[in-house]
Amino acid sequence: MNKTLNSLRLLVIPGVIFILVSLKADKPAYKIFTSKGHESNYDDLLHDAKKADIVFFGEQHNDPICHWLEYELACDLYRETCKNLIIGAEMFETDNQLLLDEYLRGNIQEKNFEAEAKLWPNYKTDYKPLLTLARDSGIIFVATNIPRRYATLVNNKGFEGLQNLDPQAKALIAPLPVIYDPELPGYKKILESMGDDAKEHASDNIPKAQAIKDATMAWSILSHYQKGKVFLHFNGSYHSDNYEGIVWYLKQANPNLKIMTISSEEQADLSKLPEKSEGIADYILVVPESMTKTR
Repeated sequence: MNKTLNSLRLLVIPGVIFILVSLKADKPAYKIFTSKGHESNYDDLLHDAKKADIVFFGEQHNDPICHWLEYELACDLYRETCKNLIIGAEMFETDNQLLLDEYLRGNIQEKNFEAEAKLWPNYKTDYKPLLTLARDSGIIFVATNIPRRYATLVNNKGFEGLQNLDPQAKALIAPLPVIYDPELPGYKKILESMGDDAKEHASDNIPKAQAIKDATMAWSILSHYQKGKVFLHFNGSYHSDNYEGIVWYLKQANPNLKIMTISSEEQADLSKLPEKSEGIADYILVVPESMTKTR
């Protein structure tokens, strides 16, 4: 009898150790939390996204999990809203909209689009799949961001620098004059986050350059939004965190819009959401700090 028990122990104990090692070795690529810090899941996020007018996916620009989930969310929203989806992105500037339309309609070849458009360094790995989806599915894709040369102009001369632009140039940015609240925490934080040496030479135009991007993206979204469709917008999380940035400008224009926000963060520990991150968005995507970067 003792020999039998000892034999069973020899069989069971290694099995238990194997199970424990297997559990310890499990490394989740991401977790999703609600605004209040409760653990959630992709299905809940998708369910709420389908009911929104505008969904902001605030990404970390070099995180592959963000880009993978962006693509999955776009595919699922297209399918589950019966094709009632519009996509927009910070990564494309308004003066490239014609090029973008020509490519998506099949009027120009892919190589011509990629040669002439202002594309981010990680375009082919991270954003090209979204354009391919839009092209193959007939989804409207909106270049929402201000041409960078005009953001630089604001950084140098303030909003006043935009007044001397030609009408064709003004047609690419939010209508002037642009409303601006320098007391919004996000804009104040831009100056506060600068080093002491930089602060001495900093001007109030720096957050204004961020604001003209936010205002133009909000204006671009509103210009293309269609009632009954979901507008899915991709941007750096800073542009929509805490319901500021683009979201603030949208609310000034139309407070009745149903807006849902997603933010993205990197953490060493995925077991819980830190208190400092609660409330920054409706859903917070948390990815390991050690995740491979795309650029």
